Amino acid sequence: MKGLSFLKLWTPRAPGRRRSKRCVGRTKDSAGSGVKEQRGRRLLGKSLNLSLDKSKALGLALEKAGPRLEEINQRLSNLEAAVRPIRANQDALVAVVGHVDRAVGPAAAVLKVFDAVHGLEKSLLSDPRNDLPGYLAVLKRLEEALRFLGDNCGLAIQWLEDILEYLEDNRLADERYLTELKNSLRGLRDFQNSGGKPCLDGGLLEAALDKLEDEFRRLLTEHSVPLPMSSDNDQACIAPSPLPVSVIQKLQAILGRLIANNRLDKCISIYVEVRSSNVRASLRALNLDYLEISLSEFNDVQSIEGYIAQWGKHLEFAVKHLFEAEYKLCNDVFERIGLDVWMGCFAKIAAQAGILAFLQFGKTVTESKKDPIKLLKLLDIFASLNKLRLDFNRLFGGPACADIQNLTRDLIRRVIEGACEIFWELLVQVELQRQTPPPLDGSVPRLVSFITDYCNRLLGDDYKPILTQVLVIHRSWKNEKFQEKLLVNAILEIVKAIEVNIETWYKMYEDTALSYLFLMNNHWHLYKHLKGTKLGSLLGDSWLKEHEQFKEYYSTLFMRESWAKLPALLSREGLILFSGGRATARDLVKRRLKKFNETFDEMYKKQSNWVVSDKGLREKTWQHIMQAIVPIYRSYMQNYGPLVEQDPSSSKYAKYTAQTLEKMITSLFTPKPGRFASFKGRQCSGKFSIAASDQHHPSPTSA
Repeated sequence: MKGLSFLKLWTPRAPGRRRSKRCVGRTKDSAGSGVKEQRGRRLLGKSLNLSLDKSKALGLALEKAGPRLEEINQRLSNLEAAVRPIRANQDALVAVVGHVDRAVGPAAAVLKVFDAVHGLEKSLLSDPRNDLPGYLAVLKRLEEALRFLGDNCGLAIQWLEDILEYLEDNRLADERYLTELKNSLRGLRDFQNSGGKPCLDGGLLEAALDKLEDEFRRLLTEHSVPLPMSSDNDQACIAPSPLPVSVIQKLQAILGRLIANNRLDKCISIYVEVRSSNVRASLRALNLDYLEISLSEFNDVQSIEGYIAQWGKHLEFAVKHLFEAEYKLCNDVFERIGLDVWMGCFAKIAAQAGILAFLQFGKTVTESKKDPIKLLKLLDIFASLNKLRLDFNRLFGGPACADIQNLTRDLIRRVIEGACEIFWELLVQVELQRQTPPPLDGSVPRLVSFITDYCNRLLGDDYKPILTQVLVIHRSWKNEKFQEKLLVNAILEIVKAIEVNIETWYKMYEDTALSYLFLMNNHWHLYKHLKGTKLGSLLGDSWLKEHEQFKEYYSTLFMRESWAKLPALLSREGLILFSGGRATARDLVKRRLKKFNETFDEMYKKQSNWVVSDKGLREKTWQHIMQAIVPIYRSYMQNYGPLVEQDPSSSKYAKYTAQTLEKMITSLFTPKPGRFASFKGRQCSGKFSIAASDQHHPSPTSA
């Protein structure tokens, strides 16, 4: 208001009003009054600026006063809520003390354990290898702390919920705070019910268990070394134990803690991975690529015959050394857990390390084409499996190895059935070859040489016990009894069938001399190659003697039908009568020598393609021919050769010397290089057959 009054005093008068007498003299004093007027205006401006600044300051103060008033209002509300219990019922206030004490006790204990858990963090995040026993002890303390927290957190929450309910019922706390507390407790309860117990340590237990798993793997890996192989015999320098005792003890200690925290499956997975990898590394030194061969990669068993022999040795080594060691180690490491656990662990190692590949290879062999050689190879496989039967039953006999057992039983069944099928079909296959043509060169058919050797092998010490056992098992499956005479009789029937084949084949020759040569060859083969053998003993001395006599008999017939005819062409008849007529004698000698030469050349040319298979018999045949021809020819040429030697065409008649004849004779009946037959079974309507077509490829059995 003062400002307003001030403005009124300085407001100019309205026009037309009379000026006072005091103003009359202003003109006189105009200069002085102008100065005063300017000074007054300056004072007025300063006063206005000052008033404006004060107004701004007041506005800012009012703006700040609003939040402060709100804060004061809030504080007053909190103060009112805090003071409210004071206004509550005295009995309720007294009773709340007990509720608080009961709630604070468990909560304080839980908080104390939480602090202890955090104190273990540094030790449990360190490397267990530095002090494994100490690490395991600290981990056990953490497990105990977590069990306490798991058991008491729920109790603390329950007590807090009780006191909350009491405060709410007795209106001893502000509604807003009660609502916030209820929300917090509800969240804790939901966390507990949803499996939040493992997270009470903030993930420390899981981290510690992960470190123990890493240490478990490290101990296994660093001490799992492939067995050193010897290049000479594929044997290994077997250590007393795959792992040191101290390492096994550490593994067991780690297992104890991991199993207590439901990590057994992970431990087994690590153990199987490391140890199976170690076994595979040991087996790689044996070069087992052949185990992966498929049925389509070979035509018959002969093409992988060498692999089958290796298979038996490698399987024995793998079972008796590698898998045996793993079996014992699994028992040592997991023995405290239970039989099912460590047997299951071993079963997984065996399966992943390669035992299934061995069994699959044997199965592939059983699925190959059938031929007699396959019978021997199946018996080899059976012998290898039978040799390891006790080891298989002990190592793979548990329920955990059911897959290995099934594959092994299936392989044995296939081997036995396949071997028996081939054995009982041998007689039929020999008989089927009866209608095939015999060798064009009169040699021993490949069928005869093969079957005699084959039957000898079946009766030998290596195969007869195995074959007998296979036949016994096969007949037992049919609830039939087996007697050894069944095997013997079957072999004898096969030999008889061979004899019948020989008798049938020789009749197919158009050349009589060649048929005798063929019989001579085959009877001698049966005698020589069976004498002193198991089969020969079975057939008896009289049988052998009979074939020796047949050889002599047909040798004589062969000479009579061929070479024995030549000496008669060098007859001396008539030469003495014409001793006085040289020309006539010369003509007669020429005609006889010419006939001899033509007959010899013809016979030599024909028989140069014939073969006497046995070297001894061949030399003896040479001797018989030379004894029948050469002495007579030499004597004839000595007595009558001079009659034609001076003739201009003497070379036409005195064509050979005795030495030349001997040389030519000793070049006969020799097998030609590169003409060796192969004996194979070929697939025919699901059954094997024996190839005996030696017409173009004679097979010298004893050249």
